[in-house]
Amino acid sequence: MILRKLQITLDMIRFEHTVFALPFAFIGALLARKGLPTGWQLTWIVVAMVGGRSAAMAFNRIADVRHDKLNPRTSNRALARGTLSIRFAIGFTIAMSFLFIFAAWQLNTLCFYLSFPTLAILLLYSYTKRFTALSHVVLGFAVGCAPLAAWLAIRGEFAWSPVLLSGAVMFWVAGFDLIYALQDIEFDRRVKLFSLPSKLGVAQALRISTLFHGATVILLVATAMTANLGWIAYAGIAIVAGILYWEHRLVTPNDLSRVDVAFFNLNGYISILLLLTFAGGILIK
Repeated sequence: MILRKLQITLDMIRFEHTVFALPFAFIGALLARKGLPTGWQLTWIVVAMVGGRSAAMAFNRIADVRHDKLNPRTSNRALARGTLSIRFAIGFTIAMSFLFIFAAWQLNTLCFYLSFPTLAILLLYSYTKRFTALSHVVLGFAVGCAPLAAWLAIRGEFAWSPVLLSGAVMFWVAGFDLIYALQDIEFDRRVKLFSLPSKLGVAQALRISTLFHGATVILLVATAMTANLGWIAYAGIAIVAGILYWEHRLVTPNDLSRVDVAFFNLNGYISILLLLTFAGGILIK
């Protein structure tokens, strides 16, 4: 019974989408070590990432359950359908939150102290769409903490290269979340939820998404320059720029039919590609 509920929960929070943020945590760790992290460090970084994202996504489903029931696109989610209880989801969120904090404690004291405000950002993002159209940027900031957090887990101090990489991830996530939010424009307007697409319209939201992804490429280049990475990293950035360009060709104001392709498939490729090319640049150097 418990295993079945866990399976439903993992499906509900799209556990497999951890792939979006986890590679950037690995890049942050590689940059900090200038090579491979220890097995201990890598293990607890992964545990922290899984715990933090799982807590955030489960809490998001709890916070949004009332709206999910009303939205045709989300009405089939487990909490909205009643196939999973709110009580179990709350218990899961608490357990994953403790796992996140415990993993941070295993890494170093600074990570432990920072785990509390970080967890607050991860959880409270779910309510930002109630009062600001910049909720996409808040989500980007939450996910963008990954490379800086992994750097701090290794070094225990701040530096420019992980900050720039975190900025790149922030704008990347905010940009593709804008595209994803295009599906809910009419619903958001009807129930008075805030998003840039519902406030500004499809065409303007796509322009802002393009600007965000332009900022992503610029910050990736700045990261590679600051960290003195080689041609492999720059080649990866060039391919990523091409993928982002293609992503914006797939979704137009007159054709939103390929939003899922742009959101899920292409962005998953981007995170893996950057991990491989940045890791190659770091390890070869």
